[in-house]
Amino acid sequence: MFRNTYDSDNTVFSPQGRLHQVEYALEAVKQGSAAVGLRSKTHAILLALKRSTGELASYQQKMFRIDDHVGIAIAGLTSDARVLSNFMRQQALSERMVFNRPMPVNRLVSAIADKAQVNTQEYGRRPYGVGFLVIGHDQTGPHLFEFSPSGNSYEYFAMSIGARSQSAKTYLEKHFESFADCTLEELIKHGLHALRETLQQDKELNINNTSIGIIGPAGQHEKPTSPQGKFHIVEGETVRLYLESMDAKAPADGTVPVPPAAPAEDVQMSG
Repeated sequence: MFRNTYDSDNTVFSPQGRLHQVEYALEAVKQGSAAVGLRSKTHAILLALKRSTGELASYQQKMFRIDDHVGIAIAGLTSDARVLSNFMRQQALSERMVFNRPMPVNRLVSAIADKAQVNTQEYGRRPYGVGFLVIGHDQTGPHLFEFSPSGNSYEYFAMSIGARSQSAKTYLEKHFESFADCTLEELIKHGLHALRETLQQDKELNINNTSIGIIGPAGQHEKPTSPQGKFHIVEGETVRLYLESMDAKAPADGTVPVPPAAPAEDVQMSG
């Protein structure tokens, strides 16, 4: 794990040309609970798995609203996420104050990527130990970006970060070609199926550990009570309707899957 003198500071390159402190920050992202993002031609959504430290503790917040048109899901150190999300809010507010318009999503993501890159270059700083999935809607349509503590950012059709995220990526890679023409309900259903892949064998999605973030054009949300054209987070009892619409998961041994009518507690959830 440790690389002797080459991992003592983030400004020291190893003989292989690697910055080990930055790689350790990327490992911190992999320790966080999973988050999944998808986008269609009209909407972009986030789904996140919330963790609780124990029966006496509440579930950790995994999604943050940045502006009316932008929201994020995090994986990694929540304290670092709080600092970066506040910076993003300041950038978005400054754009509205100076130019009287929402900040383009790609520029907002580039701003935090530039901020994170400084911490990989200057002595005495450490990289941020958190990764973001950022969704937004602007004049060019819906967007989904991944932000990495290395200072990189990429746009995706669908993406997953956090613990056991490779299982979700496998599901997304099999189905992403159909996402563009999906309705919002179908997109959420795909997202829940991908998020379910990240669970451990004895766990399942429920109304307490599942968060859904939605952004889309004004007037095209699924419910009249939803904020029109604004990023909003769906949690609690409202999530139950989406969870009940999920298909039963086929058992890992290849036997006949449980019929959809079976109670949710009878369905085997495999990670």
